[in-house]
Amino acid sequence: MKFAFSEISIPKRGTIAVAVSAGSTLSATASALDKKTKGALSAAVKNSRFSGKKGELLEILAPAGLEVSGVLLFGLGDLAELSRIDAENLGGNLVKKLNSSGVQNVTVVLDNIKSPGIKAVDAAASLAFGAKLGSYRFQKYKTDTDDSSEPTLKRMTVACKGAAAARKAFADLEALAEGVFLTRDLVSEPANELYPESFADRCKELTSLGIKVEILDEAKMKRLGMGALLGVGQGSRRESRLVVMKWTGDTRKGASKKPLAFVGKGVCFDTGGISLKPGPGMEEMKWDMGGAGTVTGLMKALAGRKAKVNAIGVVGLVENMPDGNAQRPGDIVKSMSGQTIEILNTDAEGRLVLADALWYTQEKYKPEFMIDLATLTGAIIIALGHENAGLFSNDDDLSDKLYKAGQTVDEGVWRFPMSSNYAKQTKSPIADLQNIGTGGRGAGSIVAAEFLKKFVNDVPWVHLDIAGMAWSKQDKPTVPKGGTGYGVRLLNQFVQDNYEG
Repeated sequence: MKFAFSEISIPKRGTIAVAVSAGSTLSATASALDKKTKGALSAAVKNSRFSGKKGELLEILAPAGLEVSGVLLFGLGDLAELSRIDAENLGGNLVKKLNSSGVQNVTVVLDNIKSPGIKAVDAAASLAFGAKLGSYRFQKYKTDTDDSSEPTLKRMTVACKGAAAARKAFADLEALAEGVFLTRDLVSEPANELYPESFADRCKELTSLGIKVEILDEAKMKRLGMGALLGVGQGSRRESRLVVMKWTGDTRKGASKKPLAFVGKGVCFDTGGISLKPGPGMEEMKWDMGGAGTVTGLMKALAGRKAKVNAIGVVGLVENMPDGNAQRPGDIVKSMSGQTIEILNTDAEGRLVLADALWYTQEKYKPEFMIDLATLTGAIIIALGHENAGLFSNDDDLSDKLYKAGQTVDEGVWRFPMSSNYAKQTKSPIADLQNIGTGGRGAGSIVAAEFLKKFVNDVPWVHLDIAGMAWSKQDKPTVPKGGTGYGVRLLNQFVQDNYEG
């Protein structure tokens, strides 16, 4: 789907979508259209329940007096309360409505937008951004498609005052959307197509954007002593990988040599290993690489918009399978840090992957901070449902910045406590650590975070447990069912607000 921006005018073809504020207040363009149609628009509003409330839509087909094929009125609600997220959701709702109506071209007119919450130019760019996000579909493997269900919308033109500025603002948002789409694609791929080696190849494709990519195979990881990560993948015929993606966007003289570091859990399929998961729902474990997917999408977004930062994305890629060579409950492995870990449950594998990935990142790159993302625990879904990711940290400032970024882009995080009393549960009687807690099911997400904390030293660090956020069974205006791309927008905003050079 293509996007364009123009100054306000009434088009001569396609469909025109016009904003209406609360109370059915027609904008200047809507009033002009109403006059051309001899009151057809105002009559349609009067004879319907449409009142201009946020998200309301009213379609008027082939109105007499106009050359366009139809008019779609959409509600803005109270202009004083209009926000960036509202504009994005409007765009997503418009795309869904028009795709189901058979429309191919639409001109969305935004005039008379005067809101303390958002500038008219930003509202236009945000609406187009929301429309792009809402247009996403993963149909790579569909060969027998029903034409009636196929999206029809091919082009959206947003007409507003200051079209050139809106177009410029949209350019960065479009690059961000491409990063979100990459994450959604990766999370949606089946495990027979996306496995450690092929995932690493997908990362390698980002070199076309100026990202330097280094891939560590099992031999290199073995020499580095990554026994925790390698232990998880030893039951799979697919070799494990660790990938480092480096973006150098701040080339100013005197720029910090410490990169911003993002680390992702990439379990491309998780059977649970010898501690086998129940069969029902196991097919969903293809998205247990959601953290790595987010990191990869973020790197694409940063490079795509040429962010003025120096950042690295590190993803640990494995398959957790119950082969005859698989890791057993009771095994003890040695991590890259030198700490030994007793494996009590092979389904608590993501923290083992991150243990070596975090240690490698902080030891080799000496980063400004580390933020890891992982679909780590089912316990976080019990606590937060599918509304927020769990946040765990050793740094208040970093946590606050992430919370604010989440509020800005509507990708929420909620901070959990950490303390030595929780950390005690990670102690093993026969090794340095054990990979599940001694307290049973209680505080499972916190204990997992305490385990990870053993591998970050004094580096400012945040762990985001995104198990409830990486995949959705609900269809939202800008987030279709399936892979959500959660975290790309959150971290991009966090970087943009606090670290752009």
